[in-house]
Amino acid sequence: MSAADPRRALITGAAGGIGRVLVEVFDAAGFEVIATDSTPRPEGLACAHYVCADLSRLVSDEVYADGVIAAIRDRLQGNGLHALVNNAAIQVLGGTDSLSRKDWRITLDVNLLAPFFLTQALLQDLSATSGSVVNIGSIHARLTKKGFVAYATSKAALAGMTRALAVDLGPRIRVNAIEPAAVETEMLKAGFSMKPERYQQLKGFHPQQRIGHPREVARLALAMVNGGIDFLHGACVGLDGGIGS
Repeated sequence: MSAADPRRALITGAAGGIGRVLVEVFDAAGFEVIATDSTPRPEGLACAHYVCADLSRLVSDEVYADGVIAAIRDRLQGNGLHALVNNAAIQVLGGTDSLSRKDWRITLDVNLLAPFFLTQALLQDLSATSGSVVNIGSIHARLTKKGFVAYATSKAALAGMTRALAVDLGPRIRVNAIEPAAVETEMLKAGFSMKPERYQQLKGFHPQQRIGHPREVARLALAMVNGGIDFLHGACVGLDGGIGS
């Protein structure tokens, strides 16, 4: 990879705790990063380009979607896309008695359908580089708890879609997923701000006796894309400190 011809990566959900670190790690590895989120560009985000994109609207509004894809392609300048990291997600909590149609719609739009439609829309750009898609899933695809019905279902479907896309698209591009357990972000810590004993309990549930770090997710994503392990295809890799066992 030369400075004159960097690899290019598109990372969604770049304003979040994991997203910011994904951008930082890919940028440090020499990628020209195109970052997206639904908010204005966060200060200090280490990306070459930023595209504001509402992924729920991208799914429901084809004209809007065409505009977002055109903005991304404008940044690519015909050079192809080496990595698409579908990191953006929404977590709507609620049980069977309370989930609304709106809850389901936005959960499936952002967590499942947006990764598909971005992959579909950018397939030509990814194929031009024999590129790689990394879907950031969740341990909830396999193991969940009360109140996570919509979120867990969307992540289980994302895992299934990862495998199906790998079969459908290989060897044109590679498609894999990372399924983390609890990851130490500001959002997670804020949720336990009034319950520090519960936070310590959560750490103890993991055989590693700690919670994961965003940088570990980012390093694994980079390795999947850039680590010389091209036989890794259709894999949903647990990054869970052993709790899945």
